[in-house]
Amino acid sequence: MHKLYHFPLSPFSRKVRLVLAEKKIEAELVEERYWEHRAQFLQLNPAGQVPVLRTGNITLPESNAIIEYLEETHPEPSLMPSRPEQRAEVRCLNGYFDDAFYRDVTLNLLGERVNKKIMSRGSPDPGNVRTGTRRIKYHLTRMEQLLERRRWLAGDRMTLADFAAAAQISCLDYISDVPWNQAESVKDWYAKIKSRPAFRGLLADQLPGFPPPPHYSNLDF
Repeated sequence: MHKLYHFPLSPFSRKVRLVLAEKKIEAELVEERYWEHRAQFLQLNPAGQVPVLRTGNITLPESNAIIEYLEETHPEPSLMPSRPEQRAEVRCLNGYFDDAFYRDVTLNLLGERVNKKIMSRGSPDPGNVRTGTRRIKYHLTRMEQLLERRRWLAGDRMTLADFAAAAQISCLDYISDVPWNQAESVKDWYAKIKSRPAFRGLLADQLPGFPPPPHYSNLDF
């Protein structure tokens, strides 16, 4: 049995949860308030971050390491293309959403509006919120450019790149911070991916004190 230590609005946790669900791998979900630095959790991951996957005697404390392990041990359905150049593009896009998108947008919006409150770290910084609001438009435009010529972000079939993006976007949609009226192609892509059975667990998430908007779990917005 797999056990995943996660937090509901962690995009990296969500990415792993999507992979588990898409591959129909059963896992016990353990919600971890990682910022509290629980001693038992730090034994699993001294960095004190989620997600962490426990499977048998193996502990994997990093989202991409977890996903690579799952892809190798449960190869069907594959979330990586067969050709090397296509696989490289998926990895680049995965890194883009994990790094640039997360740093520019998710940290400045979700981090300020939600994380600071639940972690008792003060009030949102208006400057950071403005930066996140401005930068999301730039990143959505880049996604629009990819989707103009493709069905999915990295080609004509869904890949890990789509899950990496959807994990970030879904966290922001939970707090109504995605300007959907300015990104119709991205809106269509997100409606398509969130209608997959793998997304059901994410759409059922509820964070006390932060109810999602009505459209959040509506597959047709």
